[in-house]
Amino acid sequence: MLSLALAGKPNAGKSTFYTASTLAEVDVANYPFTTIDANRGVTHARTHCPCLDRDERCGNCEDGIRYVPVELVDVAGLVPGAHEGRGLGNQFLDELTNADAIVNVVDASGGTNAEGEPVEVGTFDPVEEVDFIEEELEQWLAGIVHRNWESVVRKSRSPEFDMDDALSDLLTGVGASEYDIAAVLRDLDYSPNPREWTDEDRITLARAIRQRTKPIVLVANKIDIAPPENLERLGETGKPVIAATADGELALRRAREAGIIDYHPGDDDFDIRGDVSEAQRNGLDQIRDLIAEHGGTGTQAAIDTAVYDVLDRITVYPVQNESKWTDGTGTVLPDAFLLPRGATPRDLAYAVHSDIGDGYLHAVDARSKRRIAEDHELSEGDVIKIVSTAK
Repeated sequence: MLSLALAGKPNAGKSTFYTASTLAEVDVANYPFTTIDANRGVTHARTHCPCLDRDERCGNCEDGIRYVPVELVDVAGLVPGAHEGRGLGNQFLDELTNADAIVNVVDASGGTNAEGEPVEVGTFDPVEEVDFIEEELEQWLAGIVHRNWESVVRKSRSPEFDMDDALSDLLTGVGASEYDIAAVLRDLDYSPNPREWTDEDRITLARAIRQRTKPIVLVANKIDIAPPENLERLGETGKPVIAATADGELALRRAREAGIIDYHPGDDDFDIRGDVSEAQRNGLDQIRDLIAEHGGTGTQAAIDTAVYDVLDRITVYPVQNESKWTDGTGTVLPDAFLLPRGATPRDLAYAVHSDIGDGYLHAVDARSKRRIAEDHELSEGDVIKIVSTAK
């Protein structure tokens, strides 16, 4: 399962975003460090279900909308100097090790200062938060490299020394694979002798590793109270920014659970179905106007952007019966896998189970009913039968 981590300064709305996206109960309060230990839950990326190409819905989607599980981690907020251990910085940064991407939640209202303490709305510049997470992560990684550099120097005295291998040993513990490290080094101009590396060389390495292994999606939260000029200025930073109201999404999710509204997370509208008080209707109408203006609450868009755009994943559906699109028990389209773009049928086989991958024979496209080549690149929404010696 892919893993996304919610990052940001304290009191930016991360825990509300987490609760809205997972419906898991966590502490939410108007003061810094509400979250001490990381919360881990399951959210979902939204896509079109392949059953829309058939006469009947599969039963594993919502009116043709497929929600694919993704891990979401909410950890303690960062304050300036977190990489030096300020606040709960080291604990937070350690929690990011296994995250595939980071959702940086910014308080677009300007109602909290750099430390996450409440101030008058509009008095703090949210643009200061845009590069904040990147800088803390990169400094944290550079610190790890610097503290362990002597071990790389010692290894360089061996005739068998290989820089890629040495850096792999150093950085795999922070979520970088050997492939990531090799790809980063190919694009860097560096000395093969670690004794010649400078602090700037190590920071450059840390920055490149962060960019490759911890891409960031920027979320401008609290748009319900954010001054319009704040949103405009955030949009001028040159970074993709998703306007969001985590509070609004949480209200809609809970209203849906209560049977008050019909709503699919990620929609830009909803229908009121249950009995509501005048106060409830007024609150829902305010949310309706807000999401009509912004195309949704932004929370689902942030997850989808991280999964499908930043991480460039596709959704593929393995089946055992290519005619009925079912598994061995007759369930239609039971599973959905998020694979890297460019993945092949054999990659899908290994995603299902290592034994299926080891025993891979061939694959069949369930739409065309034709066998596809082993090096065939899968596409979003493919329904694939894997034929393997493993059962």
